[in-house]
Amino acid sequence: MTVHPSRRDSMVRRLTMTIGGALALLATSAAAQTKAQMNQQAGAAYRQADAQMTQAWRVLYADMKKRDSADGSRGGGFGYAAAALASQRAWLQFRDKQCVLEGAEFAGGSLQPMAQVRCLAKVTRARTQQLKGMQWTK
Repeated sequence: MTVHPSRRDSMVRRLTMTIGGALALLATSAAAQTKAQMNQQAGAAYRQADAQMTQAWRVLYADMKKRDSADGSRGGGFGYAAAALASQRAWLQFRDKQCVLEGAEFAGGSLQPMAQVRCLAKVTRARTQQLKGMQWTK
């Protein structure tokens, strides 16, 4: 299909204006978000991740307690619940230190708190998957 040069130029201009307008709108939307709003979103994401992890932890810990009480072959159980509790406590320390370290990239800057909270959400989501993976079927 051949398009007349003047019509092609008009189509290119309209397409460029449309793309440019869309890019400007995206830039305006992104720029309109304040640091306070970004911090708020990061905090909400972390609270959601933490709630999901807490639920997975409760299920796992209850399951480990049941395993201990059902297993009398090892003189009162393997100690699943105690091991899970020690692991979770150690993980909490790791999480906090890891996220301080990740936030240090922006030390003293206004992005530091948001970087730390985003790290908390990321690491917590990963821990949730770990906890769910320990809910064995046997």
